[in-house]
Amino acid sequence: MDAYVMTERHEELRAEVRSFAEEKIAPRVADMEASRAVEFELARLIARQGWIGVTVDAEFGGMGLGHLAKTIVIEELSRVSGAMGAMAQASQLGVAKIIHFGDAVQQRAWLPRIAAGDCLPTIAVTEPESGGHVLGMESTARRDGDDYILNGRKVYVGNSHVGDLHGVVVRTGEGSRGLSAFLVESDRPGFSVAPHTPAMGLHGFSFGELRFDNCRVPAANLLAGEGRGLDVAYSSSILYGRPNLTAVSLGIHQAIVEETVRFLNERERYGKPLSAQPNVRQKLGAMQSGLMTARLLAYNAAHLLDSGASCDAELMNAKYVGVESAITAGRTAMEIHAAAGLFPDRPIERFVRDAMHIYSPAGTSDIQVLRLAEVALGVSRSRWSEQLARPVGVGA
Repeated sequence: MDAYVMTERHEELRAEVRSFAEEKIAPRVADMEASRAVEFELARLIARQGWIGVTVDAEFGGMGLGHLAKTIVIEELSRVSGAMGAMAQASQLGVAKIIHFGDAVQQRAWLPRIAAGDCLPTIAVTEPESGGHVLGMESTARRDGDDYILNGRKVYVGNSHVGDLHGVVVRTGEGSRGLSAFLVESDRPGFSVAPHTPAMGLHGFSFGELRFDNCRVPAANLLAGEGRGLDVAYSSSILYGRPNLTAVSLGIHQAIVEETVRFLNERERYGKPLSAQPNVRQKLGAMQSGLMTARLLAYNAAHLLDSGASCDAELMNAKYVGVESAITAGRTAMEIHAAAGLFPDRPIERFVRDAMHIYSPAGTSDIQVLRLAEVALGVSRSRWSEQLARPVGVGA
């Protein structure tokens, strides 16, 4: 398989998103950090740029540019604000369930609205007690005539408070084929969102709790029929969650390197810029190496996905290396900044906090290396890229 190639369209898209992020998002970061509230207005403004529909086919009004383009969009937003990069990646994760498991009616109803920025979708799988153990979930859906009645709770839902359409995986029976996925509109009776609780980082982003109290949903909102919930959850996480979060960590990593370079050129030691000190240059060089490696892995994995190639392992590896590299770069930057890095007048401490948030979703680093060990042993069962690949052509 050929290595990824950046086309003119990719570069135009990067310039477009970077300009928007620096002009529209950067001036609002300080307020988001101070208030720690959900940034509704900015989320909608980003959606209206059409970027949530970057992987949605043109026939539905989307950009149809694929996963490498999606990676660039998320990376550039995250370079300025990890929170808004996380917002974009979470909704694009919500797109996956409709693209791959929605029927023709569901796709016609929702994909054009998503592409236009009029609908922000989410996916809701994790529960308070079962955590990442999907088969341990207890939320239920019970058939009642032409409807299903949902009860339960979902936590750590990206875009919980700004989402319009939630893809919810709940239990309709026993065992691994006893899970089903539903599209649940945010204005349905019986649906509610718990109060927003600010966390360590990603201020402005919401990843909270959804509640279902006898929430009645039409059977027409069922995705792919009963018993496909596990497929929806796993495939969305692997094909969208891992590369999306890799892109967030990549943008944060880029911001860490850029801010560190600014700091080193501003500060003087022994009559020279701090950047002239050999030991500091070694640290900076290691950060740059990690960034280049992470970008290579991220872009290549996305390119393979766009090419219709089998790439589950590459997606896992990109997430593992990307997140670990960003966290390591954050620590190194803090070492270089020393006490100056501890205060919010410089953004390094924000970058470190934001980077830590990318560790757990779509599988922690421990999970990624466990799955990669299965690949090495020849016992891996992850084949989602083979089953659901949709080759994309991006013209120059």
